[in-house]
Amino acid sequence: MLKLTKRTEYGLIALIHLADREGKVVSVREIGEHYPVPKRALGESLKALHHAGIVDSARGATGGFWLARPAGDVTLGEVVAALEGAPELTSCNALALANKDGDCEVTPLCPIRSPLQRIRQGIWTLFENTTLASLAHSTVAPPT
Repeated sequence: MLKLTKRTEYGLIALIHLADREGKVVSVREIGEHYPVPKRALGESLKALHHAGIVDSARGATGGFWLARPAGDVTLGEVVAALEGAPELTSCNALALANKDGDCEVTPLCPIRSPLQRIRQGIWTLFENTTLASLAHSTVAPPT
């Protein structure tokens, strides 16, 4: 139904770590020392989040990443969209693309399209209304 990619999972781990550090500059190395995630993938996720304006960064020996906005202003939906693109809320779109005419032949009679669409939309609305701050406060603090 909805499955987050590893890229998004790593990005969320990094963002929660940054939220816990409240504005401090944090390196990919530091995050990788706290969580068993590949540093390269972590760095790629943070780079995409930087391009989306969710984190800021500085290069150099004392460089790293920090949240560009308060954690309460960053939504899970914004993060997922930045790392995966806007979600396709119905598989009907994919089926229509596979059909040479571009139409799903079941659409006029489909008994599941509307209910599933509402469920998927509800999940996405939950993502859009869940802030990074609420995720950070509901997690266990990372080991120091």
